Amino acid sequence: MKKRFNYRKFLQYFLQGLLILAPIAITAYAIFWVVTSIDNLLPIFTYKDVQGNVKVQNYGIGFLIIIAALVIIGYFSSFFITGRVVSFVDRILEKTPGIKYVYSTTRDFFEAFAGDKKKFTKNVLANVDDNDVWRFGFITREDMEEFGLKDYVTVYIPMAYSVAGNVYVIPKTRVKTITNISAAQTMKFAVSGGITDVDEGSV
Repeated sequence: MKKRFNYRKFLQYFLQGLLILAPIAITAYAIFWVVTSIDNLLPIFTYKDVQGNVKVQNYGIGFLIIIAALVIIGYFSSFFITGRVVSFVDRILEKTPGIKYVYSTTRDFFEAFAGDKKKFTKNVLANVDDNDVWRFGFITREDMEEFGLKDYVTVYIPMAYSVAGNVYVIPKTRVKTITNISAAQTMKFAVSGGITDVDEGSV
């Protein structure tokens, strides 16, 4: 008896293969795009193709230069004099019309994830809609009295598979602190859509 083709199994295997290869392919493409974009900005090594057009071929040297520059700037910014210069430039950019909004917002966003002013350190479960549905989030402001809301907190809720998120102001009674896993593990779990394993007791 001839066995019929199983379309359901075929679709299942196709989706499983897609789930495995898609993150790898997207990551590889993103890295390739960043490296080639930076290399094109720094034409250190060039060559001519068969049509006589000048092409850039740095093999990632431009990217390494940018990484090295960032590390050096970060290193020297820890010193007193350099720190004063960085603070001076920071104040100028904060007072420049138009630029200050873009600069301050971008700076605060990156400082929320890294540096001395990290904000996403208080991981919680938030009951945003006042029902039995809870969302993973991070308290970014614990006192909202200046907005006329006593006993309210500001909670940032990250979106799955995205760098975006939403901000909610909810009562403190609808927030539960997560104590068995770290803030980093919570963020990883939320952004992955809940498919990443987390270790209980992680610090």
